[in-house]
Amino acid sequence: MLQTDIRWLSPDENIREAQRLIGISEAADLYVLPEMWSTGFTTDPQTSAHDVYNNSALDWMVSESRRRHCAICGSLAVRLDDGSFRNRHYFADGRSDSLYYYDKHHLFSYGHENVYYTPGQEHVIVSYEGFRFLLLICYDLRFPNWSRYTKGREYDAIILVANWPDARQAAWHLLTRARAIENQCYFIGVNRVGYDRQCHYTGASVVVDPIGRTLGQCRLHVPDACVVAIDRAELQRRREKFRVLDDADE
Repeated sequence: MLQTDIRWLSPDENIREAQRLIGISEAADLYVLPEMWSTGFTTDPQTSAHDVYNNSALDWMVSESRRRHCAICGSLAVRLDDGSFRNRHYFADGRSDSLYYYDKHHLFSYGHENVYYTPGQEHVIVSYEGFRFLLLICYDLRFPNWSRYTKGREYDAIILVANWPDARQAAWHLLTRARAIENQCYFIGVNRVGYDRQCHYTGASVVVDPIGRTLGQCRLHVPDACVVAIDRAELQRRREKFRVLDDADE
């Protein structure tokens, strides 16, 4: 987990900070950055979004994942060829030289994200190193039907990247655990710290196991890197012993 203090509309500075945190952390198979980690949560994408084909932050994710033989994920504000904007969660797999992405489905209307961005309509599950990862972004956390484990949408872990403010920290704590428990999965939630023009962010980036226990959490209020191991064999053991998912609604 790479819990960054995002510098407002400063991709080069934010790339350097991500590079620094990777450099001081233990080596990992997967590094997870926050939502809109290169710019901050901007609802003025006309002047701040990356062009989908000219994207310094994405270029760094791809090249760094190849160099370190790992995967790196996080979301970016991007402008498509048709002029529309997406809040896009990229997953760069440097081991297979593959790139995946998920477009945020639940746009944060309270912050006017829905005015400027187009919502995604597809679930995205990425297979990597024996795990199936469901990609989500911030506000998606509040909508359990969208992330529900069900037939045709099977996965082992949720990766949710966020700019989740301190004012709603209680909801972050409860809902991250709820999504892990109800889907019998690991939950990886990476949030930012610091300030933007609207909010203060505590961080509390966390990995939760399938029974709701905290496996690791970044320090509050400060940039931090935290490495946590997740175990697919342990996940399967728990799912087979206590077969909650067999009784889930379709």
